[in-house]
Amino acid sequence: MATKSPKTNFGPGLLQAEDKGVPAFGDFYHRAMKASWPLFFTGSAAVFLILNSCFALLYVLGENPIANTRSGSLIDLFFFSVETLATVGFGDMHPQTTYAHVVATLEIFTGMSFLAVMTGLIFARFSRPRARLVFAHHPVVSRHEGQPTLMIRVANARANYISDAAAQLWLVRNERSAEGETYRRFRQLGLLRQENPVFVLSWTLMHVIDQSSPIFGQSAEDLAASEATFVLLLSGLDENAAQELRARRSYDASLIRWGYRYADIIQSDEGRVRINYARFHDVVREAA
Repeated sequence: MATKSPKTNFGPGLLQAEDKGVPAFGDFYHRAMKASWPLFFTGSAAVFLILNSCFALLYVLGENPIANTRSGSLIDLFFFSVETLATVGFGDMHPQTTYAHVVATLEIFTGMSFLAVMTGLIFARFSRPRARLVFAHHPVVSRHEGQPTLMIRVANARANYISDAAAQLWLVRNERSAEGETYRRFRQLGLLRQENPVFVLSWTLMHVIDQSSPIFGQSAEDLAASEATFVLLLSGLDENAAQELRARRSYDASLIRWGYRYADIIQSDEGRVRINYARFHDVVREAA
């Protein structure tokens, strides 16, 4: 699998693609779903204020359109617009001309549509499944069963049951074709165990660096020169929510710790197995 390179930045922990030329509002739903909560509510408030300001200006164009407002008072018309758009209607101010009734009708329809969209977006954001997985800060390369092995440690922070968990590890790097063109190629790395029937505590994913491995014979400098990135994909079924979970983490090659192993984090206390998250990201040098 290959794509001409490199217009995509595969940075540590994230995959970021340039979107130059894409309309800012071309995919409103996607942008609204991926925005942070503060940004989401800030954007919603801005749209709400802009809509009410626009309708207040429309009311200004009429001749004394709203009863019980000060003549030419834009602020009074703005607050009347807020009441109308939200379908509150306190009763003190009301349309008293045909023009005002037409604008108010249009605004009520806009307010109902805006409320429906906001309700749907908020529900979708709250209800979508999220995997609370903890990924080790650094992959390590150490010996396992006598062979050099790339390892990445993952933990389930919720300590709930994730059934039929599956993992895929991909290598993304620049490679030169026979014609001398550089391509960004995706190569899947085989794992010793890529399925986990019940993922509860921690899971260390292992890729043996043997002659069949795409990174066999590669040094840290070689991987850095090819702008290599390792992309880990995890999926499984959350038994509590009965929903499929998906998570992704990518590692720049510079994050790999060669000749290190992960510190032990499993503790047994009166028959109960616990994870010491304080040492989850710790690595120790491999014994010579």
